[in-house]
Amino acid sequence: MITRDKTIVLDRDVINDCVKQFDLQAARLAQLHEYYTGRSAITERMRTTGLPNNRLMHGYPAYIATMTSGYLIGDPVQYSADDEQALEALQDAYNAADVGSVDAEIALNQAVYGRGVELVYADSQARPRTTALDPQNAFVVYADDAEGLPLFGVHRLTAVNSKGDVSTKRYTVYTDSEVIEYSVRDSYLGSETARYAHNFSLCPMVEYWNNSAQTGDFEQVISLIDAYDVLQSDRVNDKEQFADALLVLTGVVGFDAPEGDTRTAAQRLKQEGTLSLPDPQAKAEYLIKQMSESDTEILKDAIKSDIHKFSHVPDLTDEQFAGNSSGVAMKYKLLGLEQLTKIKERWFREGLRWRLRLFASFLSLKGYPSLDADAVQMMFRRSLPVNDLEIAQMVQMLNGLVPAKMLLSQVPFIDDVNTAFDDLTEEKQANIAAQAAAFGSMPIPQEEQEDD
Repeated sequence: MITRDKTIVLDRDVINDCVKQFDLQAARLAQLHEYYTGRSAITERMRTTGLPNNRLMHGYPAYIATMTSGYLIGDPVQYSADDEQALEALQDAYNAADVGSVDAEIALNQAVYGRGVELVYADSQARPRTTALDPQNAFVVYADDAEGLPLFGVHRLTAVNSKGDVSTKRYTVYTDSEVIEYSVRDSYLGSETARYAHNFSLCPMVEYWNNSAQTGDFEQVISLIDAYDVLQSDRVNDKEQFADALLVLTGVVGFDAPEGDTRTAAQRLKQEGTLSLPDPQAKAEYLIKQMSESDTEILKDAIKSDIHKFSHVPDLTDEQFAGNSSGVAMKYKLLGLEQLTKIKERWFREGLRWRLRLFASFLSLKGYPSLDADAVQMMFRRSLPVNDLEIAQMVQMLNGLVPAKMLLSQVPFIDDVNTAFDDLTEEKQANIAAQAAAFGSMPIPQEEQEDD
């Protein structure tokens, strides 16, 4: 987290100082990117010439990041508010900006790098839009007081040429009122090239932290992943070396080659696969390294278990994982992942709240109903196999005790809670009207007429 005094005068030197502080994380962020994309340490391992050098990379980083981000945001976030007219305008803007896809990308960056970065902007037709930025080239600077509000954001635009070389093309700084563009000088900010208003009431760059330390979900188990890669690679290397084992001959000086056969003894042995020894006391045996597959398998399983244990991501290939599919049993098996996700959700919710404020303020400038962003409720649903019967029973039991919209948000096949609630209300009113009409047209029983 980069902080500065909120009264500081923003100039190029201040921004460059922040960029240099951010670049101290460059090696760490690059390592996380390499591991996520499948280029772990084992892929760079070198061995003596002639020895097998299998470099088996296991995709644990991508597996962990995909599982945690999908569990958090696999189902889109649902929003509700008392002011339905203003919320509808916001929902329309969100749908047009496809925020669901942006949320998924931000959540993945959050899991990989320890934070995701978003930019809210207005397109050429003055419509609010949002996009996820590369966390390796974007960051936000915060005030160093107790409130810790964002002061400004910095985005470094990079380009890659045909040789794979990366170069910085431009720096863009976002304050609470302006966008300032700078040229590049010695990899840092040069002269100012443009300045214009962005029409948002707050800094339009938003950071989504993964946790208070801003660490990625697989960052703590990188050493275990390396150990797993090395162990499995060496197992394959040993197998190859076993196939190429040395043949030790005792009591034999050489082989007599048939007349006209120019092959060496080793070539004849490898091609023909037979060996005739001239002396009854002579013997031949392979010189091999004794391997204990059982010990290796135990070590492999121990490392694999530790990876899942300390990353809090369950092993879905475990035969016992789905042995009991009841709701309570599944929750116990996912307890670690659930606790991890609750922390991620709290930080993700803060970023979403900031985005709500940005969209609400921009829409109010365009004449849409003003929405109190802090009054909007956000509902996260876990992306899991569901037991529809259990959910139906729960909703039925809580009917009348919990607000209807909150109950509808728990139903997995309902994507738009507000629309479902409106449809349900209309159906109830239609049923009441139909019943009233039916009872109103019924004839009065004969005995009631005689009493009158």
